[in-house]
Amino acid sequence: MNQAAEEVRARLFALQDKEYQAFNAKLLPTIPPERIIGVRMPLLRKLAAEYHGTDTAAAFLAELPHTYCEENNLHGLLICTLRDYDETVAALERFLPHVDNWATCDLLSPKAFAKHPDALPGQIRLWLDSGRTYTVRFALGMLMQFYLDEQFTPQWLDWAAGVQSEEYYVNMMIAWYFATALAKQPQATLPVLEQNRLSPWVHNKTIQKAIESYRITPEQKAYLRTLRRKAGPRGE
Repeated sequence: MNQAAEEVRARLFALQDKEYQAFNAKLLPTIPPERIIGVRMPLLRKLAAEYHGTDTAAAFLAELPHTYCEENNLHGLLICTLRDYDETVAALERFLPHVDNWATCDLLSPKAFAKHPDALPGQIRLWLDSGRTYTVRFALGMLMQFYLDEQFTPQWLDWAAGVQSEEYYVNMMIAWYFATALAKQPQATLPVLEQNRLSPWVHNKTIQKAIESYRITPEQKAYLRTLRRKAGPRGE
């Protein structure tokens, strides 16, 4: 472990909240509790802002893999502060294989991506095809964040619907994506459900999440309820 990583780890442990550590361990079942320090996200964001652009940050980003969840979270937050698109993609390519939980995955919202709407889809396609649970989840999150508004085309729905996975955290993100798409692009999205293009579990979870959303009208919710599918013998 390089000197920068040692410094960062010491800073993280100085911010430790053991009650929060115990609480967070229950939310992150894919991580052993001993790998969770217990640092609240506002403090992590403050630390990332402090380190942004420093030599310490550069050296820390070069140090992989990390041991602790909060080290990964800080790593992700530092990637999000990068301004150069190619640098951001390269940093993510190194980091994503080490992401091992939904919380680290979902905090990733790179600033550099907003200004490169034409270049990003090709990279998203590669991440969708990676076969790695949290890389695929991240790619779906990027489709949801950047391509359900002005940059929307039905092709993105096809990409998301084409993801086939047995992984809970991937399937939850597919459902989240389509529930959001129903709110933002209902005319294009509704046929995906009407044509049963999603697995039964994802299909029904999408409807559940959409019905829970304040962005879906009561009339839309009533119709979505009629589209629920009967689960198979294993809940599929």
